[in-house]
Amino acid sequence: MRFPALAVLAFALLAPATRPPSVFDAELRERQPFNSGWRFHRGDAPDAGDRLAYENLRPWLLATGTGLINDGVPPSARPRRPAGEPAPDVSFTRPDFDDSSWRALDLPHDWAIEGPFSQELPGETAKLPWQGVGWYRKHFRLDPTDTGRRIALDLDGAMSYASVWLNGRFVGGWVYGYTSFRLDLTSNLSPDGDNVLAIRLDNPPNSSRWYPGSGLYRNVWLVKEPPVRVAHWGVFVSTPRITPEAALVNVDVRVENTTSDKAALAVSAGVFELDAAGRPGAAPVATSARGEFELDPARARETLRSLTLEIPQPKLWDLDARHRYVAIVTVEQGGKPVDVVRTPFGVRTAVLDADRGFILNGRHVPIRGVCLHHDLGALGAAINVRAMERQLEILQAMGCNAIRTSHNPPAPELLELCDRLGMLVMDEAFDCWRRGKKWPREVEEFSDKVTYFDYGRVFDDWHERDLRALIRRDRNHPSVVMWSIGNEVIEQWFTDGWKLAARLAGIVREEDRTRPVSAGFNGAQSGYTGFQTVLDAVGFNYRYDAYAPFHRLNPTIPVFGAETASTLSSRGEYFFPVSDDKLQGRADFHVSSYDLSSTEWANTPDTEFRALDETPAALGEFVWTGFDYLGEPTPYNSDSTNLLNFSDPAGKARAAAELEQLGRIAVPSRSSYFGIIDLAGFPKDRFYLYQARWRPELPMAHILPHWNWPERVGQVTPVHVYSSGDEAELFLNGKSLGRQKRGPLVYRFRWDNVVYEPGELRVVTYKDGREWAQATQRTTGPASQLRLEPDRAELRADGSDLAFVTVRIADARGDTVPRSHNEVQFSVAGPGEIVAVDNGDPTSFEPFQATHRKAFNGLALAIVRTKAAQPGTVTVRATSANLAPATIELRSN
Repeated sequence: MRFPALAVLAFALLAPATRPPSVFDAELRERQPFNSGWRFHRGDAPDAGDRLAYENLRPWLLATGTGLINDGVPPSARPRRPAGEPAPDVSFTRPDFDDSSWRALDLPHDWAIEGPFSQELPGETAKLPWQGVGWYRKHFRLDPTDTGRRIALDLDGAMSYASVWLNGRFVGGWVYGYTSFRLDLTSNLSPDGDNVLAIRLDNPPNSSRWYPGSGLYRNVWLVKEPPVRVAHWGVFVSTPRITPEAALVNVDVRVENTTSDKAALAVSAGVFELDAAGRPGAAPVATSARGEFELDPARARETLRSLTLEIPQPKLWDLDARHRYVAIVTVEQGGKPVDVVRTPFGVRTAVLDADRGFILNGRHVPIRGVCLHHDLGALGAAINVRAMERQLEILQAMGCNAIRTSHNPPAPELLELCDRLGMLVMDEAFDCWRRGKKWPREVEEFSDKVTYFDYGRVFDDWHERDLRALIRRDRNHPSVVMWSIGNEVIEQWFTDGWKLAARLAGIVREEDRTRPVSAGFNGAQSGYTGFQTVLDAVGFNYRYDAYAPFHRLNPTIPVFGAETASTLSSRGEYFFPVSDDKLQGRADFHVSSYDLSSTEWANTPDTEFRALDETPAALGEFVWTGFDYLGEPTPYNSDSTNLLNFSDPAGKARAAAELEQLGRIAVPSRSSYFGIIDLAGFPKDRFYLYQARWRPELPMAHILPHWNWPERVGQVTPVHVYSSGDEAELFLNGKSLGRQKRGPLVYRFRWDNVVYEPGELRVVTYKDGREWAQATQRTTGPASQLRLEPDRAELRADGSDLAFVTVRIADARGDTVPRSHNEVQFSVAGPGEIVAVDNGDPTSFEPFQATHRKAFNGLALAIVRTKAAQPGTVTVRATSANLAPATIELRSN
């Protein structure tokens, strides 16, 4: 039933919720980190053979997560576990197997980032050994107080084809490496003895278009719950009506009874305001009525209850004011609480308007977004909250306000960070549907000759579970404003492809009707073949010329750039002569940083800016990509899936010829060139072009290229300036080279005929006739010293916090020497350790796990991690031959 909007009962009448919310949760349920004390083995069990291949485990795996199959399907029609055990004699699954020789480690763990790089491995997946099988085992004991509880294992993601045994018995698994899932361990546990978990992961060859990582690369949790409880992801909070006076809050609760007895239950909810640290207030701001019901497992084990509350004078979640609340749901039996669940949420309105664009809390907010793959550069795919937070902070400094999770469900911690920092999210489910990325368009039926093992291979088995899991997990995050059901799917090229899109969009709407459904299409025709009728908004990839005609012909459907630009560059590399031909500016497996180069199917940022400005109704864009990422080193790869971006036969033929040519070259590239920011987190020149557009209120100016060109004396060396100002005057050694006023639809200042002479370039910019910002580039002296710059000086002594320490190769004045490549040695004293190094060079095969690194165009990076429960001073020292060393101190508390 649905209760009235007003808070009809005083909160004091709700006995369990009058107690401090930080206290009573752990008494009833616990979710413990389960990351420490694992054993790891790379390779399969010697006696496994092919018995653990997906085709053979499939009947047992499909018995996992059946609760995510449509409620209209009766339990009797859902997959059931076969009798017996699959391959019961495989040694690694047995509890008595001696794993003492296996490597001891803590999670999250990505086995592939450790390398080594190999030229024989594909560049599209970073030339790292991510394919194959790996095993993890963990021994643990339960606490005596766990008697009577249900015990489950939560995995935030496992790459991939996860299969799990407990005490020698198969308990389930999951195929899609990006999905969070839960396994019930209760019936196979030894309550007072040793328990052994064994997890097998298998990354098939040719199963990813980018670096996916390997292993248990996200967090793992042990969950202890009462037998009568709120179901997994069982609380959905929505705010269907918001005014300055009050916000109507609906709290939908799925209650589950896993006992054999019927239960007389009551459910209620209270809403508390969260402070900036995520702590709830002492008193509720709203309460619900207490709803009573009976749950008889003989008829149904689960029921849905809806509660209604009203928050007076609600504080809105917004990009600048990230106010949040928490709904605390209490389930009572016999007048006593048996379960309590806390669900953070935000109060906000988010509307995609076909004429006005994206409207957040009643005001127009252009989407200034980027696409992000999930790897964290030198750290690989293993998640780290501080590393993700640093990425978002750098993006926000650029003016970015939105993330597209390309092209898969993200780590849940990323969404928590976006909630806290104020970032919008387009939450994406799939990179392909039934027709995998290597499935030829002209083939109507699947061919056994196709050997690409991407998600298309298992789509029919798993898509509903994966999609529902994503929506249920993420639908309470205020940062999530849009769902994406797919990226550049092959079905878009077929006349009946919209039918599958309708099916997927329907699944999303069954789980959440408060957010729009979209997708990313790299074919302009997808806006006219039926796809647009089943989606709430249409996202075009690299079809900047499709926005205006689409809006004209579909005036009621919002449109945006789901993937834009794909401009290519290597930080600090500049090639001459400078050309506006986007296929030029390539040399030595690098791409010029004049920001004029892209792939044939893509374009420069200026082109996208112009298209959006000419179509003000468009919602905005998601640039490909915010950061460089591991794999897909276009244009220096042999990734034939790039051919999917061509609709013009001649262009496709030229690209095919180019890829065939590159395929015969030993290509050193292992990471992308698409990023606005390089793999190490150092901004490229393009960062300032986007900053000039996305932060027009910020006085800023940036000059490129650097001014160290002894071999170019007397030669034309074009100079570009990015600025939020509208006029600029350039000086070379004090002499004016002219003052320019930027015209309509022009996004950079260009002096294309500057003749190089050493010295100083200085630009003075103006806005509305007043001086706005200045910048300089000057010829440096020889490298003479190192300079260290940490991103933070105060760290947490928790064993996972990180400091990202930049080393600059500098001259005597302290200026960075832009073409220096000195090797730097790092050392640490105190309670810290170096976990990775990098320099942002996409052609570097140096290992990430090291204590030395060559600088790339003047910069290198050391990532320092604290040690758990060991506070103190961490001293980082950098040395390099013939250069003055540098030392800094960090404080770990």
